[in-house]
Amino acid sequence: MLQPFVIGLGRAGSGLHLRVLARAREIAPGLFTPGPVVACDPDVRRHRPDVTATDSIRAAAAMLDPNRTVAHVCTPPRGRAGVLAELAELGFRRVIVEKPLATCLDELAAIESIRDRHELDIAVVSHWLDSRLTEQLTGLIAPGGLRSITFDQDKPRFTRSCATSGHPTAFDVELPHSLGVVLRLAGAAELADAACADMRFANTVLPRLGSARLALEHAGGVRSEIRSDLTAPIRRRRITLELDGGRVVGHYPVGSDDDHAQLEINGRRVVFHDDALTRWLVRAYTHHHRPSGEHGTFDLHADIIRLLAAAKERTLAHVR
Repeated sequence: MLQPFVIGLGRAGSGLHLRVLARAREIAPGLFTPGPVVACDPDVRRHRPDVTATDSIRAAAAMLDPNRTVAHVCTPPRGRAGVLAELAELGFRRVIVEKPLATCLDELAAIESIRDRHELDIAVVSHWLDSRLTEQLTGLIAPGGLRSITFDQDKPRFTRSCATSGHPTAFDVELPHSLGVVLRLAGAAELADAACADMRFANTVLPRLGSARLALEHAGGVRSEIRSDLTAPIRRRRITLELDGGRVVGHYPVGSDDDHAQLEINGRRVVFHDDALTRWLVRAYTHHHRPSGEHGTFDLHADIIRLLAAAKERTLAHVR
């Protein structure tokens, strides 16, 4: 059995990981040590009565066995290499990291160095790859039958964008999810084009946090486009596949309040339960319980960061 250790009790740690850990424990109790989850956050106002909380990683490490612990790194992506280095020095090896893995190539290189030097087994949150919707979309694609993919991820994000600087651009917020799905469905890709816009409202301007778009050319000739508007009035996570046999439209769950996906094929709509994050977490703990090689998500997310870094550089070049 493994002990969960959540680092960071913000939205990802408290709002997602603690909630999903409770579900995963009900589904697969044999994977988890009984008792409260251990957590740390320097802001004591975030501490919760249902977890054993401390204000530092080192303080939490004093009550944990690193060899039987999975550390959930739920801090903002900026500065994440320092968190991983501290965990490694304290003996932790099993790690789950929230997306995005990093926000630039220098951060990615630092994390890769820490991982290799300390032999960390890092699983990066990629739950849309475990989504039932992604599974069904994969099954609908015949060899050579995929022509193009369009992905729209929209949501209003004014309050969080003003409150935190952990995600420096709109490329870092939603696109790591959709880009992973696109690479899974269409294969390796090169950047074809990219664009980014500021977030503007009232007397506020947040540079490069309004919207993002990137276009990809895949090795098999498929072209994909991913768009994200963080000033939109509605939430939307829609993927459209153009196939030889017609068009398929999928809708991923838009929030934690309703874990249902929708699939439209030739005008017929199907709705089904799709709690992808719980499925992903159970699979990650199953891997960490009996590790056999790497989890498999680190290299994918490294590719995602490289594509996003190229997109950011292209948009900066346009500004210059």
